Amino acid sequence: MDTLVLLGSFFVLMMVGMPVAYALGLSALVGALWIELPLDAVMIQLAAGVNKFSLLAIPFFVLAGAIMAEGGMAKRLVDFAGVLVGFIRGGLSLVNIMASTFFGAISGSSVADTASIGSVLIPEMERKGYPRDFAAAVTVSGSVQAILIPPSHNAVIYSLAAGGTVSIAALFMAGVVPGLLMGLTLAALCLVIARKENYPKGEVIPLKQALKISVDALWGLMTMVIILGGILSGVFTANESASIAVLWAFFVTMFVYRDYKWRDLPKLVHRTVKTVTVVMILIGFAACFGYLMTLMQIPMKVTTFFTTISDNPLVILGLINIMLLVLGCLMDMSPLILILTPILLPVVKMIGVDPVHFGMIMMVNLGIGLITPPVGTVLFVGAAVSKLKIGVVTKAMTPFFVALFIVLLMVTYIPSLSLWLPRLMGL
Repeated sequence: MDTLVLLGSFFVLMMVGMPVAYALGLSALVGALWIELPLDAVMIQLAAGVNKFSLLAIPFFVLAGAIMAEGGMAKRLVDFAGVLVGFIRGGLSLVNIMASTFFGAISGSSVADTASIGSVLIPEMERKGYPRDFAAAVTVSGSVQAILIPPSHNAVIYSLAAGGTVSIAALFMAGVVPGLLMGLTLAALCLVIARKENYPKGEVIPLKQALKISVDALWGLMTMVIILGGILSGVFTANESASIAVLWAFFVTMFVYRDYKWRDLPKLVHRTVKTVTVVMILIGFAACFGYLMTLMQIPMKVTTFFTTISDNPLVILGLINIMLLVLGCLMDMSPLILILTPILLPVVKMIGVDPVHFGMIMMVNLGIGLITPPVGTVLFVGAAVSKLKIGVVTKAMTPFFVALFIVLLMVTYIPSLSLWLPRLMGL
């Protein structure tokens, strides 16, 4: 009955349209009153949930991504990707995927990726003879890479939800191979479609111009070196690399590229603060909710439920994938990570799955949820940027969903894809 009261109140509040963060907080209060837990204990968990040093990485990564997204970095990455693959048949679709790979390694945000890359490439692809719905589908599906490729702030949230027992650096490294695999899979699909539909080839960029474009893009690409190089070398912690990435992004945007106006900077910081505030409220209330779940032994009950169905790890992982895919269509990514990680981590640990590997499984699943109706926030952004209806974009994305599901199966059942690089780095 305790579980029914806690989870039931949460879903009822969600169904009446209450924001997820407040639904978590109020349902935690309802659960506490039901089991006669002093409300002081809930407040202590709320404060403890946000009083974590590792959380400082989130606002810094969000701010660095926002500065780069609005400061001309997207166009330069698109131009650089065009130098590398733009001359192939269907080359602009490959440019789209590659630009998303580069930009994801800077912003860590699928929404920012879709908005910035899409605003540049969707009109350009249509102008070159590609269908607008195909251009939107490529942009939206390619942006899922940002969930995996470091620096993903969702990896920081997963580490927090796992009780800080999973290294952020290990999660960053674990996302590299799955993220690149996703990009290569989508690129291969684009090549097949381009050949079948006879999409146009691009032009080979002259060497002198290509060198200029490459040098221009190098300033932004250095952000990846700062973030990953600093963490892996031990010079920076994740928090320190995030803060230095902000300084570098600010320097490149305002003093090198100089496409962004100083008077617009306070508005950008204001938008970033609003975004981070929502995330921090969500984290605090999720800590209360997770505390109540622990007291009510919900993780243990879920573990028992899965083990009564099967003791085969492959079957249990398959069932978890189905559950995550369904829930990912109904809720946003961050709250699901905060809610489900404390529940599912004991299950996967019991069947011998590494927590870092499970983090990647969860990221791919919920990343697909971001581009799936009815609550796919990235899908909505892609539809808005392309000025198409949700249904039109979703239909065009059908082959891309198939490709992403193949990547999900590979990440789920081939652990070395996620664990090889962290182990190589000794993380």
